[in-house]
Amino acid sequence: MTPSRRHFLMGAAALSAAVATPERVRAAIAGEVAAPWALATADLEGDIAPRPMRLVHGRAPAGLEGTLFRNGPGKFRRPGGSATHWFDGDGLMRSFTVNDGAVTLAARFADTPKRRTETELDAVVTPGFGTAGDARARVGSADDASAANTAVMVTGDKVWALWEGGSPLAMDASTLATEQFVTLRDDLKGMPFQAHPRFAPDGTVWNVGMSGDQAIVWHLNRDGSLIDARVLRLPRASYLHDFTATERHLIFVLQPWVFDHRGMPYSTQFAWKPELGTQVLVVDKADLTATRIYELETFSFFHLGDGWEEADGTIRFDVAAGRDVALAIAGARALVEQRGTVPGEHAVLKLVTLHTDGRAELASSGVTAEFPKADPRRAGLARRLTAHVAGERPDRPLPTGLATWDWDAGRSDRFLFGDDQIMEEAVFVPKPGASAERDAWLIAPSINLAEGVTELHAFDAARVSDGPVATWRADVALPAGFHGAWRG
Repeated sequence: MTPSRRHFLMGAAALSAAVATPERVRAAIAGEVAAPWALATADLEGDIAPRPMRLVHGRAPAGLEGTLFRNGPGKFRRPGGSATHWFDGDGLMRSFTVNDGAVTLAARFADTPKRRTETELDAVVTPGFGTAGDARARVGSADDASAANTAVMVTGDKVWALWEGGSPLAMDASTLATEQFVTLRDDLKGMPFQAHPRFAPDGTVWNVGMSGDQAIVWHLNRDGSLIDARVLRLPRASYLHDFTATERHLIFVLQPWVFDHRGMPYSTQFAWKPELGTQVLVVDKADLTATRIYELETFSFFHLGDGWEEADGTIRFDVAAGRDVALAIAGARALVEQRGTVPGEHAVLKLVTLHTDGRAELASSGVTAEFPKADPRRAGLARRLTAHVAGERPDRPLPTGLATWDWDAGRSDRFLFGDDQIMEEAVFVPKPGASAERDAWLIAPSINLAEGVTELHAFDAARVSDGPVATWRADVALPAGFHGAWRG
């Protein structure tokens, strides 16, 4: 189906009409004691000019050259009203540039219409995933509500700050200066382009955008130019933050967190209905009308690993699978409040297997995990390793370490820093001239709570349990980011 903005988007009128009285962040209540992990959602008051990070452990790996770009919320609170959910802070693009063993850190806020409006009013007024906003919001299109705060896609000398509900926002890769929202085709202006594009073995890029039971399927060249965009009707209107892909198929996991009614904030539109179970829709890339549906037991999720397809047609992919959506709703609110207990159970790394005869299986690794990442050289192809953050506990809501899980051996290789660190998502960076899956570094930042600063770590993917081979330390703490990408 050819996509149409009129039929696909709910429209700015529906968005702006649904706003309500703002909710205040209760962390500001006098006398409350902040949680020990509060730096994860602390406010950054301005951009961070480029500055060196100091090598404090180990030796920089030979041949490690490039930039890790990271995106995530950087400011939540304003005197006239604040964001009440972790996903709704202003987008802050970070860069960690590794050159000749030295690391330079920089960070700049995405200069969005949302941020400009709220800076002028000194209040968070724009509706978001979990923040209601109020009548002062200036929302004429989906892009007016964009926080540009979720993920990064590198396209040549630009980085795209990605969000759930609207266009990518182009930023200069060297300076992190904001340029403009990206329009991939004039008649598709403002259409949603989600936070987890998938890179195919042929070098092209696939992504989706969601509206109810419809997905716009984007197919792009590696430079960000559009190949095609088509609309796909889904069997249910599930909340979907991520999808995955094999070399020949797109894979949509349809959890039983389904559209229930219009409203703001956005998350209130969905109801958790575990009795529906979880469905998996497999779509042929060459013919979006050629689909298969599989049925699985109920689980929730935000993030999937890269999929692959075996010679007999069996499809496998991994998922950070949760029990319900309590952590996504109440837990993410508590993280912004910065105190008390964070509700919800942490996700467990599981493997989905889809057989050609229609059977589906879900196997658990037994390890707590989030942000599953794989070797980019094997995107859409067979692999055995998944890197993920580790160490979450009921009394410790954010990860304290990093791990890899080997699906062939059924074995975890992990390193935990302890409660003085908050670990963030790692990316695989292949070693120059190497081809084996373990011939890579895992590059990830953390927040060192004891020192009150951000650090950058390089792990050897083959020996994660040995700890970082190098650690660089900044003189500033950045709030926890969500997702990143490496440019070599």
